[in-house]
Amino acid sequence: MKHEKSCGAVVYKIENGEYLFLVERMTLGHWSLPKGHVESGESEAETARREIKEETNLDVELDTEFRSVISYSPFRGCVKEVVYFAAKAVAGRLINQECEVAELAWLKYEQARQRLTYASDREVLEQARNYLTGTAQEI
Repeated sequence: MKHEKSCGAVVYKIENGEYLFLVERMTLGHWSLPKGHVESGESEAETARREIKEETNLDVELDTEFRSVISYSPFRGCVKEVVYFAAKAVAGRLINQECEVAELAWLKYEQARQRLTYASDREVLEQARNYLTGTAQEI
C-alpha cells in the first residue's frame, strides 16, 4: 500500500467583521482547499505555508493550534493523509498557480461550504469556522 501526505489550510480573512474563506477550483475541475504534497525534510507547517504561497501567492499566519486530518484513497492501492491548519491571509495579491489552480474565490462560509466538491473538505471548513468563531463543540 502506497502512502502519501499533504498539508494545507483553511485560509481566511475578515472583511467588514465577516469571515471570508478561500476556495480553489483545480484544473481537474473540483473545488478544494489549498494543500499539497510534503517535500523531503519539510514540517507540516512548512508544507502548508509553501503550498499556499505557490497556489495563491498569499502570505499567511498559520495557526497550528487548529489541526484537522482527513484520509482517503485517491486511487487503488494508495492512502492519502491531508493535514489542515487555519491560516489568516496577511499579505500578497491573489494570483492562482495556473498549472494546478484554475480559479480562486473568497467566499462567505455558506457559499464556500456549498462550493467545495468533497464532504471531507466541507467538514474541515466547518471545524475551522467553529474554531475561529469560538463555537466549537466540546467532545
